[in-house]
Amino acid sequence: MTRRTELLVVGALAVVAVLFWALVPTYPNYDAYYHLVWGREIGAGHLPTFEAYQAPTQHPLYLAICWFFGLFGEHADRLLVLFTCLCHVAFTYAVYRLGTAIWDRRAGVVAALLAGSSFALLLYAARAYVDEPFLALVLWAAALEAERSAPRGRRAVWVLLVLAGLLRPEAWVLGGAYWLWLSYRARTPLWSILAVPLIAPLIWCAVDALVTGDPLFSLHSTSDLADELNRSKSFSEVPGDFASFLADTARPPVAIAAVLGVVWAWRKREGRAIYVPLALFLAGAFTFFASSAAGLSVLPRYLTVPAVALCLPAGYLVTRSRALLAVAVVAGLAFVVIRADAFDRLATELRFIRSTHNDLVAVLHTQTVREGRACGPVTLPNYRLVPDTRWILDASQKQVGSRSAVQRDSGVALLLLGDKLLRRYGFADGASPKTNAPPDGFIRGERRGSFTAYLGCPGG
Repeated sequence: MTRRTELLVVGALAVVAVLFWALVPTYPNYDAYYHLVWGREIGAGHLPTFEAYQAPTQHPLYLAICWFFGLFGEHADRLLVLFTCLCHVAFTYAVYRLGTAIWDRRAGVVAALLAGSSFALLLYAARAYVDEPFLALVLWAAALEAERSAPRGRRAVWVLLVLAGLLRPEAWVLGGAYWLWLSYRARTPLWSILAVPLIAPLIWCAVDALVTGDPLFSLHSTSDLADELNRSKSFSEVPGDFASFLADTARPPVAIAAVLGVVWAWRKREGRAIYVPLALFLAGAFTFFASSAAGLSVLPRYLTVPAVALCLPAGYLVTRSRALLAVAVVAGLAFVVIRADAFDRLATELRFIRSTHNDLVAVLHTQTVREGRACGPVTLPNYRLVPDTRWILDASQKQVGSRSAVQRDSGVALLLLGDKLLRRYGFADGASPKTNAPPDGFIRGERRGSFTAYLGCPGG
């Protein structure tokens, strides 16, 4: 396969991503909507409200990206989803390049197929998770490192790692490990470039200090939020979570094939730059365990890098012989049959996201909400739909709030209906279920889909 053919295939995948984005509308997740809101605040000349109730951790580069898309107005949320869908294509191509550089094109193709078809990662792309551009940057840095040894190639790797470090802290570990590796290869500490892996964490701290006055605000707020939402785990629970989260993201057959692929490659002594996928796996694993030790949240998506790393030896294994390939195809088909409901779950999830967003937009544009906003803020049962509402209404922190934080005696109270909507957005860790009841004195207004607006205007 020539490079031109590769680019044609990637171009075709990009067209598919655009068609998916256009034909199956989806919307950003909680964290992404907050970054869009913060980007809009920056565009208006204000400091972003990092200290808002239950606000997520800020990611400096994603903040800049969302500010840029915010220049396109109310459609920025959909454009952000298009961006992450294209990042998924870029990340998949990087996996192919990395697998090809380590073994051969066959291994690269299968590894890219395994990584790009992960339902978890596809959903991250459809919901504009920060993980998608992060994975694209990290995997391209890995691919360039595996392909090149010239100083110019190394500069590109550093740039990508610094940018990735402005999206997720895992890249800080990768940057430090990369500096150690280069120093080891040079047989002397490379003090002249030691500052490079420190650029991203220093910028992160500078943004926190500028906005909140606390250079470690992201660390402190993330730890506090993990405790408040009961997302922190005891260290004894983490190994089990590590194994289950990793298998779920990569899929059990891929995880098993990865282990066998590592054994096969070691016995055959096959593979160039094998330290690259090893570094990806170890850095991701180290960050996951370190996050738990620091009292931070322990979530499946924090293991995306190790999960993708597993796809590389798995892709290598199934291309070593026709017999292995045949076994892999049969096992893959069996897994698809057994997990056929996963396709339906993905489609159902995307429809749910779309219908929820459309209902929320519809109710926020009713006469009840327009009248109620003159009396007070729009409130929701808890924090889960606050950034979505702020984005749709172009509202400030004071104009949209959560009843789990403080009860209001005026304004608009949105109530949620339906079992799935209540489980997803009506109830939240640390919040009372009673917050999805109308406040005293509020009068029922208009309903749109699964949302009902209640109006409270004392003396009105």
